[in-house]
Amino acid sequence: MIVSMGLLGRWSLLLLVTMLGACSALPHGSGLPAPFSRSLALSGIPTAAAALDIRTVEGKVLASHNQQLAFNPASVMKLVTTAAALDLLGPDYRWITRVYAQGPLVADVLNGDLIIQGSGDPRLAHEDLARLLRRLRSLGVREIQGDLVLDRSLFQTTLDDAAAFDGLPYRAYNALPDALLLDAKAISLRFFPDAQTQSVRVAMEPPMVDFLIEPPKLDTEPCINWREKLGTVVDPSSVHFSGTYSVDCGERVLVLHAHTLSHARYFDAVFRQLWRELGGSIVGVMREEKKLDSARELLQWESPTLAQIIRDINKHSNNVMARQLLISLATLPTSTAVTPEVGAAQAKAWLDTLGVNSESVVIENGAGLSRKERLSANALSKVLYHAWHSPYMPEFIASLPIVGVDGTMIRTLKNSAVKARAHIKTGSLNDVASIAGYVKAKSGRWISVVCMINHAEANSARTSFNELLEWIYEHY
Repeated sequence: MIVSMGLLGRWSLLLLVTMLGACSALPHGSGLPAPFSRSLALSGIPTAAAALDIRTVEGKVLASHNQQLAFNPASVMKLVTTAAALDLLGPDYRWITRVYAQGPLVADVLNGDLIIQGSGDPRLAHEDLARLLRRLRSLGVREIQGDLVLDRSLFQTTLDDAAAFDGLPYRAYNALPDALLLDAKAISLRFFPDAQTQSVRVAMEPPMVDFLIEPPKLDTEPCINWREKLGTVVDPSSVHFSGTYSVDCGERVLVLHAHTLSHARYFDAVFRQLWRELGGSIVGVMREEKKLDSARELLQWESPTLAQIIRDINKHSNNVMARQLLISLATLPTSTAVTPEVGAAQAKAWLDTLGVNSESVVIENGAGLSRKERLSANALSKVLYHAWHSPYMPEFIASLPIVGVDGTMIRTLKNSAVKARAHIKTGSLNDVASIAGYVKAKSGRWISVVCMINHAEANSARTSFNELLEWIYEHY
């Protein structure tokens, strides 16, 4: 890939595409639309660094460029994961978290262990856990004389380095998958500065037993780069700040990944706090162990349906939920183990059924948060074509951000004619930018579009993408 251009090269390329762009577009079926080419040139991005596939939802190719080449797709890879899951698992698929007792219940005392078994629920939140525990209390359980046993054995993964992707383990997008994932292992901190007391109050969610928050000092400087100024440090039992928080910032929220806590330690800390608030008590410690066959099931917690889950994944580009979903594909009867690799193999086998040559497709985690993942514009267009003609088309389309309305597209093209007339998933990494989805053109025709850029200036292409969407709307 070309990664940089000199000033002379940029203007030479601009002159060339201007000459070629005397007409508003190149012939149907090949090439880049001239306005898009000109916009890329102004951003210093050569056409060799872009891939494009535009076609009607009936399958007629309208424009294409480098469509067979494998590019890093960034987060538009989530469209492969979610479309495959709709077909392979079904839109009504649910994850079930089960609670067991190992020992007799005498009056309101469980004389034994309480076991919680995870199934990979991508969306289990502390509010859900609180409702589950209230159900447990309604069964008459108050005191647990044994241990809290966490069965996380379903997912056979050894992923344990949240810093592996970009060296920023505290960023929420770096949360790792787990069979008993809770709140994506996130800590939400809300800051309340008080000028009168010259202090900052910090509220934390979820509540966790024996986990402390040491507030930052207050300052009166302008509220600029407030996250960086905090100097946040996440320890195994606390969060503290080496920097300050400005009174001018007012009330703000910071979401952190509790990377210094294991999944089990995080779950245990939230469980104990919630159980205590409900008037319950537990004598024993937390253990990680597979459920014994002799354990007695007490109750279940069902997740929302897959059709609901993929809305969070695609509209808000949730990485860890997409990773959970990819591994969940490995729970199919034909799977040999429940790992990311087996989930990826299931997704690639599904692509083969669409006529995609999956040998050129690389799926590492299904979220696009990867330097290894590869996908061609042609392959993703085939996914969009299949999804449009699938019985689950409404569920898939509803999961995509609506331009200018919601999700990751809420602030894009708000004053454009395209607003509310396109469902577009975006992707972004350093050196990678991408879009994929559907546009309802002015003519009333539905058009699918996939565009990926792999280049050092890729993140300058957002304006070019907007111009491309507007061009599709007006031109077709």
